[in-house]
Amino acid sequence: MKQNLKVAVYQSDAQANCSPEARLADLERALANSARSADLVVCPELFLSGYRAGERHRVLAQPASGLFSDAVIVLAERHRCCIVYGYPELADGLVFNSAAAIGADGKLLANHRKTLLPNAYERTWFTPGDHFTTFFVGDWKVALIICYEVEFPEILRETAQQGADLVVVPTALTKNWGVVAHQVVPTRAFENGVYLAYANHAGEEHDLSYLGASCIVGPHGNDLARAGASEELIIADLDARSLQEARAVLPYLTDCRRITQLRLSA
Repeated sequence: MKQNLKVAVYQSDAQANCSPEARLADLERALANSARSADLVVCPELFLSGYRAGERHRVLAQPASGLFSDAVIVLAERHRCCIVYGYPELADGLVFNSAAAIGADGKLLANHRKTLLPNAYERTWFTPGDHFTTFFVGDWKVALIICYEVEFPEILRETAQQGADLVVVPTALTKNWGVVAHQVVPTRAFENGVYLAYANHAGEEHDLSYLGASCIVGPHGNDLARAGASEELIIADLDARSLQEARAVLPYLTDCRRITQLRLSA
């Protein structure tokens, strides 16, 4: 039986034109002020630069093992937790909308490049990635996707069938898309029997108003923790037994293979 996992989501204040150093200082403060330590902490999409940074994405873009990563390593080792954060990644002269996972030992566990870019803004500044990404925290297999990707049932099903127990989702969700945070995200957890940690921004950034509503959802589709509209760190215990129970009661991952067989025989 897996050991239980303690997961936190840091819903940061968007703060237009805020420096990467200031964002790290805010994260450090939130971790230091938390009454409970976590095994894994998830920060929002493009946490380093802010989402609506425009040309600053190119100016601030860094390789996966860059100065910002070095600073996150210090925090991960100090607080003995894995930290997932979004950032503009510079690689081979291209900029990607990426998210990295730094382990409690300071090692880079995973680096995911957003595969689906939903609007003209992102397609202007970023190149799409070409694969999905998983890593381990202890004996928990974790899938790492970004924002828009969670809205595709095919993506969550693929990661779940590959054995993911938890899906972490850095995001930048505005107030006009509340259906995603409140309905789509719990549904994705429920229909795949996985835990899901969804990390959003809060507040205002240039012309965007963020929803907040970051959440940690259980495999039965129930909220374990949910943030309000302001900066906040939420935390929840993930019980490995709930994974087994959810999948035994509603064996979607097994029965969906039957759908494929029916299609082939039609």
